Amino acid sequence: MMGPHSTPRPGTSSGALNVKFILPALTEATDPYWRPIKYSLFPPLGLATLAAYLSTDDQAVIVDEHVEPLTLDDTPDIVVIQVYITNAYRAYRIADHYRSQGTFVCLGGLHVTSLPDEAAPHADALFLGPGEQTFPKFLLDFRAGNSQRMYASTSGRSLDRIPPIRRDLIRRNYYLVPNSIVVTRGCPQHCDFCYKDAFFQGGRGFYTQRVDDALAEIDRLPGRHLYFLDDHLLGDRRFAEALFDGMRGMRRVFQGAATVDSILRGDLVERAAEAGLRSLFVGFETLAPENLKRSNKRQNLGRDYKAVADRLHSLGIMINGSFVFGMDDDGDDVFGRTVDWAVDHGVATATFHIQTPYPGTRLHTRMVSEGRIVTNDWSLYDTRHVVYRPAGLAPETLKEGYDWAYREFYRWSSIARASLHHGTLKHQAKHFFYASGWKKFEPLWDLIIRARQLTRVTPLLESVLSRVTRLNEVSPNEAVPELFPILSTAAIDHVRGDDALVRGR
Repeated sequence: MMGPHSTPRPGTSSGALNVKFILPALTEATDPYWRPIKYSLFPPLGLATLAAYLSTDDQAVIVDEHVEPLTLDDTPDIVVIQVYITNAYRAYRIADHYRSQGTFVCLGGLHVTSLPDEAAPHADALFLGPGEQTFPKFLLDFRAGNSQRMYASTSGRSLDRIPPIRRDLIRRNYYLVPNSIVVTRGCPQHCDFCYKDAFFQGGRGFYTQRVDDALAEIDRLPGRHLYFLDDHLLGDRRFAEALFDGMRGMRRVFQGAATVDSILRGDLVERAAEAGLRSLFVGFETLAPENLKRSNKRQNLGRDYKAVADRLHSLGIMINGSFVFGMDDDGDDVFGRTVDWAVDHGVATATFHIQTPYPGTRLHTRMVSEGRIVTNDWSLYDTRHVVYRPAGLAPETLKEGYDWAYREFYRWSSIARASLHHGTLKHQAKHFFYASGWKKFEPLWDLIIRARQLTRVTPLLESVLSRVTRLNEVSPNEAVPELFPILSTAAIDHVRGDDALVRGR
């Protein structure tokens, strides 16, 4: 069935298009009284990637509602909305508004791919899966006046010679990490709780850019700091080796994500460190082998998590550990065991999650078949709420334990104790400053966000991430001012036992 605006408006088929790309936000991200820093980290690269396929005569704007107000009094030719699970209801309201005004509305993203039938009544065209092949085809059809109802990405997926991302449409001063970048798509692993398999169904589930294209994109970015948002930066060894070899000498400092097994295998992580890797998101997820088996996270089975932490720390790489609570083998002790392990092994920052069965995943399918889903309110599927019946925990215990874990891990005393895992004062100070800066100064972050001064923090972030060697010196390639002169062993000792300070996530 065709939507009510399935053909271009008069005059648009042969002329320039006016296209508005929108990333809707949760209510809490638009709160006028409080703006958590997590909503101002990364620009919407997916929308900027699609915008690159417009012609030079077309007009385009990207509105990220997480960082700026969204006005609805305009009438663009096309509105493209990126939908993820917790913003779905907001996305549908925006889509319905624009359709009522006569605008052609496109919906895409993880949630649309998982539940196209739910999204269909709110759109003139749906995009399922990654958009590098489907969006250019849609633009050709739209200009010709015969756009289709659905565009699904299947065979022929490639990042070969895709056009440069439209970074000119990104308001850099609205983000802490404007230099975010993605050089691969998908992940070679197949964890039951992950969206990836549903999103990439019907075609390749993991593929990379050409190395020279990736290096050219990096070279275009100003400053030194980069954040690779790839699900698994080390997932293709040949690509990663060539990428890191090409980055050596660029004087970049960067962050990314990788799996436990890829960190322990070969020398790839050493190559990454030589290229400037200073912080890594690692999916530990659980300390229980039975949980790993049940969730099909077999790449972690039999791996020595302590060896992962020790190897990364020996290379000067800080760890952002990911942990999931509420798996079927979890009991009441999972929260304390997990926090203690993370602190005792010097994890700098931790991301805790309540297990969440996203639609389209094997975990969700299993939960539905077992009758364990208790709500389909997508706004609660944010890994902070319990939306299913846990096997070994009461729902209220799971929620309380999750909240406790954040408070306990980010206590001043816990931050200080974790920092002492490192062998030198500078390493300890670096850890302490980075971890406390992330969670203990949120009112200051709120002030900086409202003043539109996030870019002024970037040099400080680069300094914090710069390499500190075992010899207590800054690497010659990364000469920066002396780090954290006000922090001393005495200061760390002071906060180590201070349990009376205000705690919070």
